[in-house]
Amino acid sequence: MLKIAIDCRMIGSGGIGSYISEMIPYFLEKNECLLMGTHEQCMPFLRLHNVEFCFCDVKPFSRKELLNFPQDVLKKIHKYDFFFTPYCNIPSGIKIPVFSTIHDIVFLDVKGLTGFIGRMARKWFYKRAVKKSCVIFTVSEFSRERIITKLKCRKPVELTYNSAPAYLCTPPEEETKKQDIILFVGNIKKHKGLDTLVDAYLMAREKGLTSKLVIVGNQDNFRTGDTEISKRLSQTAPELIEYTGKISNDELKKLYASARVLVQPSLYEGFGMPPLEAMTTGTPALISDIPVFREIYEKFPVTFFHAGDSSDLCDKILNTEFKNVELGELKDYYSYKRSAELILNTIEKYK
Repeated sequence: MLKIAIDCRMIGSGGIGSYISEMIPYFLEKNECLLMGTHEQCMPFLRLHNVEFCFCDVKPFSRKELLNFPQDVLKKIHKYDFFFTPYCNIPSGIKIPVFSTIHDIVFLDVKGLTGFIGRMARKWFYKRAVKKSCVIFTVSEFSRERIITKLKCRKPVELTYNSAPAYLCTPPEEETKKQDIILFVGNIKKHKGLDTLVDAYLMAREKGLTSKLVIVGNQDNFRTGDTEISKRLSQTAPELIEYTGKISNDELKKLYASARVLVQPSLYEGFGMPPLEAMTTGTPALISDIPVFREIYEKFPVTFFHAGDSSDLCDKILNTEFKNVELGELKDYYSYKRSAELILNTIEKYK
């Protein structure tokens, strides 16, 4: 039995939150774990066996985390043998072996996401995680190569693939009817390629497309370096493009299942969850042909288009016959259980 302190403070923060939330139950099956976070973040797991809770609301990447992490929290952490974090932020003062996760290094690889100071700050955090960790975990061979190359990482880098979250894998209580909508899911940053999708969508509308574009995100938080696209969006009728804002898991599951197709036009990803999530609910995925998507979705029934090419995406939207997806055995191709076991087996070697 391992004794592991787990940083849960990223639960509720998109893909990283899902990554750790889905693996905690497997960590707890045969090990003693300290869950560090807020009551809200840790509550779903506190009814399980072998678990202790430690309240901590210190924000990740904050000055307090780096310089003045609470001594009472450190005291509890040091009763355990190992510390695991699902991201690259590591609190100061931890003296037990650390195992961290770098999902991608997008801020170093993609220009324009942040300024020079922001990029250097992120690089510092990445390099600090490498220095302080016994092993780095990541979510794709693509990210593994970029971490080793860009960060000159000489520590072991192990793959722990993402998977579809449990709530999407359970059958729906009632059949969801398909609607004539094209779905985009993800944070709304430039590397997600949303400008390519919007451009392609508006071109397709001019050629007779009747579908509505639904963007899971908030219009007020829309960020792009392309002012022309921003202008186009502001002039687009709301009945054509809908922004959902933040929605619940149940609402997202229904959207996935009811969409005609999910489009993921990313220019860069560490893994890219939405295509897998959509296909888990039976909805086909139309995705950019970036290297990591070729790696992750090579065996899956996806349709690729040329990354950044609005004309090709428009053509695929108009001329592809999108049919419901039956993944069959592919549903188990990626597994949080296997990823958790890999992490635990890796930590076991340092016992």
